[in-house]
Amino acid sequence: MSEATKAPGTADLSLAADLGSKPTPTATVDDAHGDCGCDGECNHHHGYLDNKENYLKRLRRIEGQVRGLQKMVLDEKYCIDILTQISATSKALQSVALAMLDEHMSTCVVRAAREGGDEAEIKLAEASDAIARLVRS
Repeated sequence: MSEATKAPGTADLSLAADLGSKPTPTATVDDAHGDCGCDGECNHHHGYLDNKENYLKRLRRIEGQVRGLQKMVLDEKYCIDILTQISATSKALQSVALAMLDEHMSTCVVRAAREGGDEAEIKLAEASDAIARLVRS
């Protein structure tokens, strides 16, 4: 979208520029054990960690959009302008969610599927549930 066609004050929502390049992973195995289901003895990391800084940068930008929305309400801006910004913020969050889902599918789910067993079924069910939540939102 060109600058001329964007609504005033909207951010460029292109996630491709933020997540297009894959930096060298900086996380260690010990940093990667959140809710992966392992006991800390596995040798993998969550797929999004390769792009962690890009995700954080994008989420900070979205946080700024939300603060801008608060200011618009405080300043009693026109309803449609506020709704336009809410839509832009929602789309930005959705694009981050889709990128993270893609990374989850290509790392965590693929790894679990290769290993097979209960873990594979659990990861597939989690991914299916996440997709269903995104579709409903």
